[in-house]
Amino acid sequence: MPLSHNVQRVQPSVTMQISARAAAMQRAGIDVVSLSAGEPDFDTPQNVKDAGIRAIVEGFTKYTTPGSGIIELKEAICRKFERDNGLVYTTDEVIVNNGAKHSLFLAVAALVNSGDEVIIPTPYWVTYCEQPRIVGGEPVIVETEAANGLKLTADEFRAAITPRTRMLFLCSPSNPSGAVYTREELESLAAVAVEHGVYVLSDEIYEKLIYDGAEHHSIAACSPEAKEFSIVVNGVSKAYAMTGWRIGYTGASEEIIAGMNKVQSQEVSHPSSMAQKAAVEALDGPQESVEEMRQAFDGRRRYMVERLNAIEGVKCVLPSGAFYAYPDVAAYYGSQVRDSVALCEYLLEEAKVACVPGAGFGTYEHIRLSYATSLDLLEKALDRVEAALGELGIRN
Repeated sequence: MPLSHNVQRVQPSVTMQISARAAAMQRAGIDVVSLSAGEPDFDTPQNVKDAGIRAIVEGFTKYTTPGSGIIELKEAICRKFERDNGLVYTTDEVIVNNGAKHSLFLAVAALVNSGDEVIIPTPYWVTYCEQPRIVGGEPVIVETEAANGLKLTADEFRAAITPRTRMLFLCSPSNPSGAVYTREELESLAAVAVEHGVYVLSDEIYEKLIYDGAEHHSIAACSPEAKEFSIVVNGVSKAYAMTGWRIGYTGASEEIIAGMNKVQSQEVSHPSSMAQKAAVEALDGPQESVEEMRQAFDGRRRYMVERLNAIEGVKCVLPSGAFYAYPDVAAYYGSQVRDSVALCEYLLEEAKVACVPGAGFGTYEHIRLSYATSLDLLEKALDRVEAALGELGIRN
């Protein structure tokens, strides 16, 4: 039977494809260094693991109520929002989901109608364009400028709005570029959103991973009106190395949260019971492990960018957040490799290094490399990348 029209419009995740291919090569005994996945190489902190184990031992393994998240976790999320972001939500204004990706989808499902437009600035995480398509929405891509740090400006946002515009996707710190929006930049975007009645779906999953004195600000905290139009998504995957636990959460108006919960209740019922208990400990427990990981990522960030910029023809801005480098490698496009997809194929086959093509993020010139791995592996990978690009040669 043919697939639905909406599903046929959806493209597979390029990051998941590259990671799966690299894993298959590794299983075949090939020495591949994967810089493709957005996953910390650190283990989940012991106190968090203990909380999950304790939940299992104590029999907290049944269906949980409410389906939007256990009250203990929702209260911890409310405390986190107020403590870290200056946002006051009630437990009826937060929902717990199966990872932040699930949170984003539920917000789209709750708000986007067939034919509605969703503004998505480049470079974007690969999932952003596909989720609106699942519900019949239309992604509207806005190309940002390197001169603006690959960040959307208020003028660009305003110019993209039409009578069908329903939502803006925003990610700060950015995956893939690592760009961090300043408070002033967010206030300008918030003013446009409020003026035109456009919802802002704000992905803040990397908020704890910022460097060089950069500060994370939530667009919802810009004004009471901005909060009304904001859906703030976060989770425990990146900051606490809990990718496999699958806990994301959202703060928004009670009406939007109720809509998201309606979808979740008919889709997955609720998130994992023991993972919710572990997430309470992550948010309320000791935070030293977060800073330890951030400092390690900072050192790797500097090493990777320095090595990349030392390669002839490669240009890489030092990212202010997340754990990705996003170098401009277009100098190597030519007859042998025509674009970022072909270049990543070349690096995987010839250098045995897995990277993600910028084409998957909406930009032509770049590739994404994750530094969420050890310095030893980064050194090995960058030695290989440098040698492979040297063999390829920059275009004349």
